[in-house]
Amino acid sequence: MLILSLCTLSAVLYSQQTVETDTQVFAAEIGSSDSISDIPMKDTIMPLPTGEWKPDPIRAVWMGAIIPGYGQIYNRSYWKLPIVYGTFMGCAYAIVWTNGIYTDYKTAYRDIATDPNYNPLDPTKSYVAILPKGYGIDAGTGSAGSMGGKQKYTTYLQSNMNSYRRYRDITIVAMVVAYTLSLIDAYVDAQLYDFDISTDLSMNIEPRVTRDPLNNRNAEIKVAFTLK
Repeated sequence: MLILSLCTLSAVLYSQQTVETDTQVFAAEIGSSDSISDIPMKDTIMPLPTGEWKPDPIRAVWMGAIIPGYGQIYNRSYWKLPIVYGTFMGCAYAIVWTNGIYTDYKTAYRDIATDPNYNPLDPTKSYVAILPKGYGIDAGTGSAGSMGGKQKYTTYLQSNMNSYRRYRDITIVAMVVAYTLSLIDAYVDAQLYDFDISTDLSMNIEPRVTRDPLNNRNAEIKVAFTLK
């Protein structure tokens, strides 16, 4: 009985010493680390990175809104850049060209309507300089013909002024529409970036034979349609 008691007492003292030693070691590790998170933990499950990049649709729209075409660059759709920038450059050229002609007709119309020193033969006058080649304002003043007099020529200038102003405005609207479509394209392209368009998107016909589990006889033949 005495021997059993001594054995039990020794086991208790050894377990207390082991617990104190482990506590001291753990405290030392905490003291040598900046935080508890720095202590290496065992059996910790870390998520594995997928390594697959996917564009953010909202970011693509904002980048395309700041710099036209940059949304397509962000989505890595580089083949669309010639289309986007070609459309913008074409619209910009059309705006500048139509606005220049509109300004010329506007100046000529304003000058012929307000010029107190009207002279249909002065080539320095804006309304004379814009005449078609070989034409004059009044009858007998042009080798190719006349514009029918001052009143008809004034109406001609006003009509062309309004037409080219309308062409310029339509081109501006077309450029705004192209800008909006580029943003929509950037958003949709980012949303469908990982959409599967491979040849696996097909329907496979697979015959299947099933058996009756009770009598182990053929029960029916099924045709399975699998869409991958």
